[in-house]
Amino acid sequence: MKFTDEIKRRRTFGIISHPDAGKTTLTEKLLLFGGAIQEAGAVKSNKIKKGATSDFMEIERQRGISVATSVLAFEYDGIKINILDTPGHKDFAEDTFRTLTAVDSVIVVIDVAKGVEEQTEKLVEVCRMRNIPMIVFINKMDREGKDAFELLDEIEQKLSLRVTPLSFPIGMGYDFKGIYNIWEKNINLFTGDPRKDIEDTIEISDLKSEKLDELLGSKAADTLREEIELIEGVYPKFDNKAYLGGNLQPVFFGSALNNFGVRELLDCFISIAPTPRAKDSEERTVKPDEKQFTGFVFKIHANMDPKHRDRLAFIKIVSGIFERNKPYLHVRHGKNLKFSSPNAFFAEKKEIVDISYPGDIVGLHDTGNFKIGDTLTEGEVLHYRGIPSFSPEHFRYINNADPMKSKQLEKGIDQLMDEGVAQLFTLEMNNRKVIGTVGALQFEVIQYRLEHEYGAKCTYENVNVFKATWVEVKDPKSEEFKDFKRVKAKFLAHDKRGQLVFFADSQFSLQMTQSKYPSIKFHLVSEF
Repeated sequence: MKFTDEIKRRRTFGIISHPDAGKTTLTEKLLLFGGAIQEAGAVKSNKIKKGATSDFMEIERQRGISVATSVLAFEYDGIKINILDTPGHKDFAEDTFRTLTAVDSVIVVIDVAKGVEEQTEKLVEVCRMRNIPMIVFINKMDREGKDAFELLDEIEQKLSLRVTPLSFPIGMGYDFKGIYNIWEKNINLFTGDPRKDIEDTIEISDLKSEKLDELLGSKAADTLREEIELIEGVYPKFDNKAYLGGNLQPVFFGSALNNFGVRELLDCFISIAPTPRAKDSEERTVKPDEKQFTGFVFKIHANMDPKHRDRLAFIKIVSGIFERNKPYLHVRHGKNLKFSSPNAFFAEKKEIVDISYPGDIVGLHDTGNFKIGDTLTEGEVLHYRGIPSFSPEHFRYINNADPMKSKQLEKGIDQLMDEGVAQLFTLEMNNRKVIGTVGALQFEVIQYRLEHEYGAKCTYENVNVFKATWVEVKDPKSEEFKDFKRVKAKFLAHDKRGQLVFFADSQFSLQMTQSKYPSIKFHLVSEF
């Protein structure tokens, strides 16, 4: 196969939603169609002893939530699909924001009963900022929920999207009879038996035909005819160019748990979703079909395999071909590195790959060379941007609970912070370590992983910080800056990269400090 054909047959996308809308279940079902797994597990149910394939950390299985973004690849109809399943829980939003820098399109999952939730709004906003094409999947149609038209309105208003339904439900909850596929003009009847539901679709090219009444009964058939007529009158026709530009969002209905409406989503997805897109670096825009390899690290995961204390850096390939054992330039360090065992993923299973193409995600074993946002190239100096650190919301001192294990604790904290689970600040005054996180749940995750993966115990202590702000100074020798450093000494710290950070204990003190030292700037994002 030619290089350009390989690029054309790749689709890399992320699945985003509020917790519990059914993201991980949908991921599993997509893998089922790719023939990648024989039986899909639901995250919650205890009846199925098989946990979800894409949740591999112990804490995820206990709580039924996805904590880390997992990467899964499979083939369907000659198309190579890379899925990034992101955590929906808001405490792990930062991981999700980073993942969105590595995808070419997105599927947004919405729960039919709960509609659009706040977490979904934030994530969709990030996609809109970057013009990422989105497809909406409204899940759990076999349960009672909101009316389909009401949901479409809500999506338009709350998420400011322009939607067009490409499939439509016939009834819902107890009366749920199936789905009319507007995209392919056929009907899929719902039996409630997941084994049967996959295969049977009945082609109906003309809604006026009597066949519809035979299948659904005349009442449901008439309702469907009216609804489809209404849809054609109200919503814009699907236009591929508008979708790819991020200006039109197709909507599908289904039930991921019952494997219903998922095939329709997948078939439409592979025919309309974008192939790998060009990406902006600080120097220039890089196109996928360039011959020279470039890629960037969007995630680091420590200890994927508890038997070996390894770290994997996840690299999204932007252009060219990535080959095993070929030296590539690590731009930040300015040195060449070779990788003897690059991994491709299928949840817990990793395979060593010799060659990867744009759009693919490769895992590289890392001994501490990589940080999030690093670029690899064949020699050109490029910096891909767009992975900032946000100012955390929660802060605690971290203390060592076992003096014998201080080395393990230090190593553990170091690696978890590189992974981007949280941010570490070191106070200038006494070198005490403060951890900042986006959500409170992360403190538990850190404590749990330090103990189980590094054998180190830690305790936390509250620290009164409202916001951590990055300090930008025009003239470090100025009297004003010296005064600032003297007066605010107890509130100054350094982040992991050595940047100066000011801890404000309230909104008021932040404003006072800003007005007292006008030449110093305080930023809530580390990228300035």
